[in-house]
Amino acid sequence: MSREPIPTWFFVLVAVRQNNKYLLVHEAKHGQLWYFPAGRVEPGEDFIAAAERETLEEAGIPIEVTGIVRVEHTPIPQGTRMRLIVTARPIDNSPPKSIADEESLEARWFTFQELHHLALRGDDVLAVFNYLEHGGEVAPITVLSREGQSFR
Repeated sequence: MSREPIPTWFFVLVAVRQNNKYLLVHEAKHGQLWYFPAGRVEPGEDFIAAAERETLEEAGIPIEVTGIVRVEHTPIPQGTRMRLIVTARPIDNSPPKSIADEESLEARWFTFQELHHLALRGDDVLAVFNYLEHGGEVAPITVLSREGQSFR
């Protein structure tokens, strides 16, 4: 007997840090507030590729994903949502986006103290950066693998 598929939405949030500064995006949507580079994982795309794509599109910064802060799973009446919160670092010295487009208005680096003075999209921004700022545990990115990948 076959079962109906469960609608599932996957999202990635990217906590990019360079020295003592964190990267945030001034969103073109969601009330034009500040938030992580973030977005939905597209069909055929894995979490890492989505993190790299979203950060480049929204912030103009090429990154390397370095770890996993948390995996969140939220059942909802229509199906389920999953969010993967990852850490990353820039792979070069590209400046953040300064010209608005459909993805974002701009992106900028902020110290942890400066984050408290921004109009943030959600409490999760401060919560994640506070966790990282105070040495919170980050799992190695290698805990994320494709189904059937060998164990090392």
